[in-house]
Amino acid sequence: MPTPHTQHLLPLLHRTLGTTVLGICLHGSATLCGLRPHSDIDVLVVVRDSMTHPQRRALVQELLKVSGTSVTDSRPVELIVVVQDDIRPWRYPPTCDFLYGEWLRDDYERGLVPAREPMPDLAPLLTMALNGDAPLYGPPPAELLDPVPHDDLRRAVVAGVPQLVAELDTDTRNVLLTLARVWTTLATGAIRSKDAAADWALPRLPAEHRPVLAHARAVYLGEQTEDWTSLRGGVRSCAEFLVRAIDGHRL
Repeated sequence: MPTPHTQHLLPLLHRTLGTTVLGICLHGSATLCGLRPHSDIDVLVVVRDSMTHPQRRALVQELLKVSGTSVTDSRPVELIVVVQDDIRPWRYPPTCDFLYGEWLRDDYERGLVPAREPMPDLAPLLTMALNGDAPLYGPPPAELLDPVPHDDLRRAVVAGVPQLVAELDTDTRNVLLTLARVWTTLATGAIRSKDAAADWALPRLPAEHRPVLAHARAVYLGEQTEDWTSLRGGVRSCAEFLVRAIDGHRL
């Protein structure tokens, strides 16, 4: 069922993609724990046919107008489109047909049009969509998607670690919380919200690293402002510990 944050997206998607749409559902924070102050609205669209170039260009332009504006209560939209035949039957790595995320806004405004490409991150995303079972249009996700094998889920969450570490200085909160979630997923098999992953990881961290991750969690929950001045010296060592913990659980 559409929510106040998503009801405007459905006509936009149907207008842009037409009758190829098989289903639209939520995933991410909205299905794991409820939207947090810094949460995106994470939407997965399953289509019958790959998008055309005009459709891609039109969808980017539509999303630029609504993502992170008053239309979505200032929440950014992360939208993924997958072709059903690309992910059912399941194979690794899965293919993403279209990706929109606010971190790419500058590129979109310069004319970038998202293309089809392999995307390991689809494995946890599809798993969250299946577990969340939150259709906005069409049947339950389980009628459109195959379950992701556990080994492929583990491979996928690890695949993005180098890119995360490269973004530590520019996206500190998100990188630390995502590393904690990767560690949690590898250790427990469960995909948790970022704050729940931090709750799991904090008592397992050496004492000197806990203030860094605790601050990332508090900012994510809207309990503190994002100011790393007093903690900056410990950010990289905390991230390095999380990466070593992840390495200890690799296949």
